[in-house]
Amino acid sequence: MEQESRGGGRVIARVEEMGPGSVKKFWLICQKNRVDAFLINYQGTFHAYVNRCRHMTTPLDFVRYQFFTENGSHLVCLTHGALYEPASGLCLEGPCKGLSLYPLPVKVDQGEVLVGCPSGDISFLAD
Repeated sequence: MEQESRGGGRVIARVEEMGPGSVKKFWLICQKNRVDAFLINYQGTFHAYVNRCRHMTTPLDFVRYQFFTENGSHLVCLTHGALYEPASGLCLEGPCKGLSLYPLPVKVDQGEVLVGCPSGDISFLAD
């Protein structure tokens, strides 16, 4: 699918492409910075986060395309095993405990899932 921008967001997926437990990696250009991110469908609700652990600046999936624990209950950073709550991005276990993943605004419109850039200064996300 060709990805387009509209209404403050970029079309990342069609709703029917992403059943519960699915993940899609993507990137956005926000304030001239490339932001690597991922979209999840967790229990029927879409959430998007910057693909960066709060403990280190490594992507959560690091080498493999795996974001969820085996049982699908948490997001996991494969670098050091930090566990995040999928619906809020809050780190529950690991060196980042109490911090949250950087969320991105998600909107479902006409059967498509759109994700926008975060508000405020995001220069800290630049590589």
